[in-house]
Amino acid sequence: MLARTRSLGLQGIEAYPVDVEVDMARGLPTFTTVGLPDSAVKESRERVLSAISNLGVSLPPRRTTVNLAPADRRKEGPGFDLAIAVGLLAAAGIIDREAASGYLLVGELALDGTLRPVRGILPMAIGARALKHEGLIVPSPNAAEASLAEGQRILPALDLAQVRSFLSGEAAIEPARSSLVEVLGGSARRDVDFSEVKGQEQARRAMEVAAAGGHNILMIGPPGSGKTMLARRLPTILPPLTAAEALETTRIHSVAGLLSPEHPLVAERPFRAPHHTVSDAGLVGGGAHPRPGEASLAHNGVLFLDELPEFRRNVLEVLRQPMEDGFVTISRASASLTYPSRFMLAAAMNPCPCGYLTDPRKACSCGSSQIQSYLHRISGPLLDRIDIHVEVAPVQFGRLSGGVQGEPSSAVAARVQEARTRQTARFADHAGLFCNAGMSSAMIRRFCRHDDGVAALLGTAVEHYGFSARAYDRILKLSRTIADLEGSPEILRAHVAEAVQYRALDRDYWQ
Repeated sequence: MLARTRSLGLQGIEAYPVDVEVDMARGLPTFTTVGLPDSAVKESRERVLSAISNLGVSLPPRRTTVNLAPADRRKEGPGFDLAIAVGLLAAAGIIDREAASGYLLVGELALDGTLRPVRGILPMAIGARALKHEGLIVPSPNAAEASLAEGQRILPALDLAQVRSFLSGEAAIEPARSSLVEVLGGSARRDVDFSEVKGQEQARRAMEVAAAGGHNILMIGPPGSGKTMLARRLPTILPPLTAAEALETTRIHSVAGLLSPEHPLVAERPFRAPHHTVSDAGLVGGGAHPRPGEASLAHNGVLFLDELPEFRRNVLEVLRQPMEDGFVTISRASASLTYPSRFMLAAAMNPCPCGYLTDPRKACSCGSSQIQSYLHRISGPLLDRIDIHVEVAPVQFGRLSGGVQGEPSSAVAARVQEARTRQTARFADHAGLFCNAGMSSAMIRRFCRHDDGVAALLGTAVEHYGFSARAYDRILKLSRTIADLEGSPEILRAHVAEAVQYRALDRDYWQ
């Protein structure tokens, strides 16, 4: 007897429907799964049969074939267990076949029939919107996450027995409900604040400009000067995530398996700080079966690279494309996957191998060739893509012990939000563009207009420092952001002068 159930598979962060066809025919008792299953799907045979046996049901000995359609897409993970189990029960006449085919079924089975959570349930629930179905049955631990895809009937189940009773009409399952806006609004704020940073006025100002326009920033200074402290507080002055941004970010974390039932939504801007031993696949994603990397996990947030020259050069170079385009495309023989990766890069480094080249209290022990070799681990094209370069000097003891408390994150965030509001209005007709850092060359010509005096200053700076065309464009973007922070509709000479200052520091080191 043939029975059909329906499930969902994942390709990147996009879901697609999977028809599970179960045929129980006369012949020698066998169990075959076809349709490009991976090892986890093939092993579902043991999980499913044990779960059904522990349900108190004996399946007739038959030649059983399970087909996962479409057959030309690779099926990964244990999420098809529930659909296969229900298909077997329907093919054996234990569950009504029509009832079994009306619902989408996703979940991993334990040997006793308990439903275990699977990763990627949120993109599956979002993908289910386009399908005709009576409801999406998911493991109870996945219910809060799945219900964030509003407009869906999410039915949480504890085990296979409950699903059987529901599909047989013997018991009801109460749909799970949650509000994306309420979950987002009830999130706790971070436990760090800019008020904890003593001194460092120039670096704090650079952080504010970076946050206001979504610009990348590089901090250079000796050990202990506060570079990491500043970077970890950068998310506290960024605008809060919108509902759409939170949902998009959560989809990536869901596929990566980083969500918990207690925290089903990424409600704060991500802050990812990979170690310098990370591989290129770990940074931008990849592997035999591609998964999102740190660049995608930092989507809509901050990617912090501490000790930048210690990262392998080939690892850093793979960041160039996502920094420009805002996404990562991973191509394999079987498929090509695209993950969003629109992040702010915050990087920190020492000025030399020993770290004390610019420290007024300690002498540097490095030779000039060592320093240049150390600095040139970072390529010119990568530096060109970092909008702001700022020097972070050590703070004097007097300011650390009894200095005036710095401005709190809330005050800085208010100014950043005002600047972002101006940018949102400016880019209202450009879908997907939220801040000045994302402007194209055509948009720069349109939105970064300036008078002849500003043009003369820019020309002098380009000639004196030897800026590239890309650096010139980024100076204009920075100038536009500084003008937004001051509420100025026009770019003035003072704005350009500050922007040039943020681009000139690298000329003092990389010569």
